[in-house]
Amino acid sequence: MKASALAYRPVGLASGMVGGLVAGAIFKQVWKRVAGEDDAPGATQSEYSWREVLLASAIQGAIYGVVKAAIDRAGAQAWARSTGTWPGD
Repeated sequence: MKASALAYRPVGLASGMVGGLVAGAIFKQVWKRVAGEDDAPGATQSEYSWREVLLASAIQGAIYGVVKAAIDRAGAQAWARSTGTWPGD
């Protein structure tokens, strides 16, 4: 592993945590608008149907994936601008 990739690891971990928090907040707002409820159904909550649980999970996963990719990409670009090397190259 190259030194730049190793040095980027803490930045990547921090951006991943921030991304998770941002994605969670976005999902909560989207779910409120879509379902009119404060909390999304959990997989083990018997009062919700399969459809509701899987729909909530699909929306949450899509939002998380997009937010994580956007934050990871922005972090990598900022790293490249400040160091002159792309993380992982």
